[in-house]
Amino acid sequence: MNRLRQFSESFFYALRGLRYIISHEKNFQNEVFIGLLVIIAMIYFQVTRAESVVLFLVIMTVLVLEILNTVMERVVDILKPRVHPYARLIKDLMAAGVLITSIVAIIIGLLIFIPYFQKWIAG
Repeated sequence: MNRLRQFSESFFYALRGLRYIISHEKNFQNEVFIGLLVIIAMIYFQVTRAESVVLFLVIMTVLVLEILNTVMERVVDILKPRVHPYARLIKDLMAAGVLITSIVAIIIGLLIFIPYFQKWIAG
């Protein structure tokens, strides 16, 4: 019974964190919105199972990295960014990681969806 209680508490804390990032982080909100558009496109174009797996992995990678970026920003803020010049650099590096991952996600999405868009336009 104790394990079930620990699991339910952990689940509650994770949902609390998810609720926080959804309600407070604009970048995360934008990425969720784009992810939902991609999922709608996946359904509309009936992409293959393998393509769906790749797209879901890419969406989740961007979202998880955005969560890690937010965590790192909060930790650096606690340590007071003015204390050390590396504090700003750490935040910038994390943001760069999210940016690169987002660019790669866009490229993967285009590689998957362009043939579907071409067929759709051709009629």
